[in-house]
Amino acid sequence: MGIKAVIIGGSGATGKELIDQLLERPEVERVTVLLRRPYFKSHKKLNEVIVDFNMLAQYSEHIEGDIAFSTLGTTIRDAGSQEAQWKVDHDYPLTFAEIAKQNGVNTFVLLSSMQVYYPRCRLIQMQSSSIQG
Repeated sequence: MGIKAVIIGGSGATGKELIDQLLERPEVERVTVLLRRPYFKSHKKLNEVIVDFNMLAQYSEHIEGDIAFSTLGTTIRDAGSQEAQWKVDHDYPLTFAEIAKQNGVNTFVLLSSMQVYYPRCRLIQMQSSSIQG
């Protein structure tokens, strides 16, 4: 049985590259990507799930596997406000990690920009990454 990965943030540059690489790996059996809208070409290993990130818990049956990746992130310009940016950069990945842990995913990887524009958010993400327990 192969590796099963689940990802949020798959439509950005980092996420797209990660998904392309995972799909090429023979040991990867399935890649589930949670997205706001359809994005990828069809692939036998790929499962796109269209979600409302404000209701991520409703999609918990899709947040399972061996490893979870978050490449989700935005800019204040794209988000429209600091509060909206916080939701995308902190709240959604944290909720995703918590659900993944509840569903038995033992590994969580947060991939982020080299030039973090929101240092408080990254610090809290690192502290939250242990997801108590």
